[in-house]
Amino acid sequence: MASTSPTTTTTSPHPEKTSPTTQPGAATPTAANGLLSPPLPLHGAGLPLTRELTPAEKIKGFLGVRPSGESGRSGIHPLLFLKNVFRSASWASRVVNVLWPVVPAAIAVRYAMKDNYLVIFILSYLAMVPCANLIGFAGQELSRKFPHVMGVIIETTLGSLVEIIMFIVLITRPPQAGIDYIQVVQAAILGSVLATMLLCLGLCFVAAGIKREETHFSEAVSEVGSGLLLTAGFGLAIPTVFEHSLSGKIDQTELLDKTIEISRSTAVILLVAYLIYVFFQARTHHGIYDAVFVADEERDADKHLERRHHRLTFTECVLALAVSITLVTLIAIALVDQIPLLVEERHVSDAFVGLILIPLVEKAAEHLTAVDEAYDNQMNFALSHVLGATLQTALLNAPLVVLVGWGLDKPMGLNFEVFDLAVLLLAILTVGNFLRDQKSNYLEGALCVLVYVAIAVAALYYPNPHSIAPVAGSGGAEAGADAGGHH
Repeated sequence: MASTSPTTTTTSPHPEKTSPTTQPGAATPTAANGLLSPPLPLHGAGLPLTRELTPAEKIKGFLGVRPSGESGRSGIHPLLFLKNVFRSASWASRVVNVLWPVVPAAIAVRYAMKDNYLVIFILSYLAMVPCANLIGFAGQELSRKFPHVMGVIIETTLGSLVEIIMFIVLITRPPQAGIDYIQVVQAAILGSVLATMLLCLGLCFVAAGIKREETHFSEAVSEVGSGLLLTAGFGLAIPTVFEHSLSGKIDQTELLDKTIEISRSTAVILLVAYLIYVFFQARTHHGIYDAVFVADEERDADKHLERRHHRLTFTECVLALAVSITLVTLIAIALVDQIPLLVEERHVSDAFVGLILIPLVEKAAEHLTAVDEAYDNQMNFALSHVLGATLQTALLNAPLVVLVGWGLDKPMGLNFEVFDLAVLLLAILTVGNFLRDQKSNYLEGALCVLVYVAIAVAALYYPNPHSIAPVAGSGGAEAGADAGGHH
């Protein structure tokens, strides 16, 4: 028969060892040979694992060069610089660089053959393409050295320099008979949006659809971009709707003055909208875009071809931008000076020059970059360039040229031709519908390109405003005066 021994309680001289207290985050003591082991010492228990960066560390991180932007060199290496510039960013850019001999030829012909306006126009038009391509390539190389979102903003801004220069050159031209430079600028603003939104986006969809059945992109890029496009189109439409709703009801001079005032107020509002968009993209929601762009870089089909020695140094980027911006300015002046003769003697309409010819040449570099990215399965980057360039034209470049005209005391406003504005709004609705499902194919791209071609054909036959008045003679002098006096 087993005896039950009484239970004895022993008081330890060190109570903390027999009844340890478990600190937060410490492991639970385990039993070994009937004895409790002491808890492991903890250092900094309860403290956060990360710390807030100091302002100096934030600036250093912002200015730090990303690995994709490191060239392994510094300063300027002439031979390697020229080789990299000619190599450019893609095969399409290398094809464009074949036109570089046209640049000195265009400058020489402008001074040696001043009367041959058609040759000057053609050479200047062709010479603008490689110069704009160099701005795009240098901007792309410079953007690699900054964080993803800021890099996209820098690249898009530098890509718009050609457009800004063209707009400013056009608005500063003295008035001439037979040509309305203000109408050309207005048509160029909407034509730039159409060329990027329909032609470039369509080519991106086609390029991406060559290798893949469907291409997917993030709604963080497409939804914000399409919503802003619709908002920008609405803002640009306000002065035009105001002018046409009151046309014939009040004095035309008073109506024009009121329309210009509304245009200037709208320009300021659109600039504020652009600043909010940049702040949204680069500051408060940059984490979303960073993740999207990093994922796109991983999908880059040409990633294995990237080499450090193919990249430009910071100094070489600045040099390339300085040279290309200077050449673009000289060629833009030569190009714009030939427009009156082209309109008068070749009977090319103002609408076609502003809506089609000028936007195509000023946006060539951005189009090539975006199409190459889409071909390499980087559709989010391509969309960022397409939508970013479109929004910059509508929210930055157009308001900027209105304010420049205000400073020059010129009646530069956002009162567009109804034809131009109607096709713009219809294009925004069409593109927004294509972007809604976050996927694309070559059929949608081909449709966008065909719509752009249809607009180009209509613009080619669109008459100049000063040539409309004589046609209205059978309807009475009053009708002719109203038709010619508008705008």
